[in-house]
Amino acid sequence: MTEQHETPGGVSGRALRPTPQKDIPQATVARLATYLRVLAVLADEGVLIVSSEELAVAAGVNSAKLRKDLSFLGPNGVRGVGYDVAKLRARIEAVLGLSDGHRVILVGAGNLGRALVGYGGFQRRGFTMVGVFDRDPQVVGEQVSGLEIRDVAELADAVVELQPTIAVITVPDEAAQGVCDDLVAAGVRSILSFSPVVLDAPPAVEVRRVDLAVEMQMLSFERARIAGAAAQDEHGVAAGETVHAVSTPIGRRLANRSASAHVGISATEPTSKGSVVAP
Repeated sequence: MTEQHETPGGVSGRALRPTPQKDIPQATVARLATYLRVLAVLADEGVLIVSSEELAVAAGVNSAKLRKDLSFLGPNGVRGVGYDVAKLRARIEAVLGLSDGHRVILVGAGNLGRALVGYGGFQRRGFTMVGVFDRDPQVVGEQVSGLEIRDVAELADAVVELQPTIAVITVPDEAAQGVCDDLVAAGVRSILSFSPVVLDAPPAVEVRRVDLAVEMQMLSFERARIAGAAAQDEHGVAAGETVHAVSTPIGRRLANRSASAHVGISATEPTSKGSVVAP
């Protein structure tokens, strides 16, 4: 697949129109988020142009897959030159619905919830934490990263007041469905849950589930697979399409930034609207 390109003078508005979000595969959406993270690092360092090879290696994919993913955005590169960092970043943000940012509330001010509220990376990526809620009277009223923990009984009125676009659930498993029901009743239509419980929600509500145990099991599987391949070929590298990003200057900058401020979480991909089943 050849790299898409646009002339220095630009192309018509019709040609620039990206593929509708509904037609972009979920796996591609996940990789677009990774490309956006790389582009943010490049923009912070004043890099104006990046080649497809550099961007692909830093993102941990091969260049053919990167070009295919970016083809969903419309023409976006200059052949023989590369991608305009600022322009490509803006297009990915638009496709991911990040152009106007998001207001986020969190229910469950335990250790995990507090860590998420205090993570500065969300703000840098357009997610502003605007409210924290809990039902424990011993923590209600405390301050977490500049936000006062409010009683979950105020949730319905708070949603009207704060106008959140996303809600995060970090409560014990047995309370997760009840909190989900309260959020749906209050009008929240995008929910991220850190409970392994599969939540029941209407089709109009998008629910994503992060199961940390499943993610660690997947890492365990990959570790065993790589170890097995290495044992079969002492002089080779296990076959695969991904590339270690830290082998490049961009990758090292990403690794250094991740080491200084990182929350090790990864969301599973949804199988349907309303509920998510982790693999």
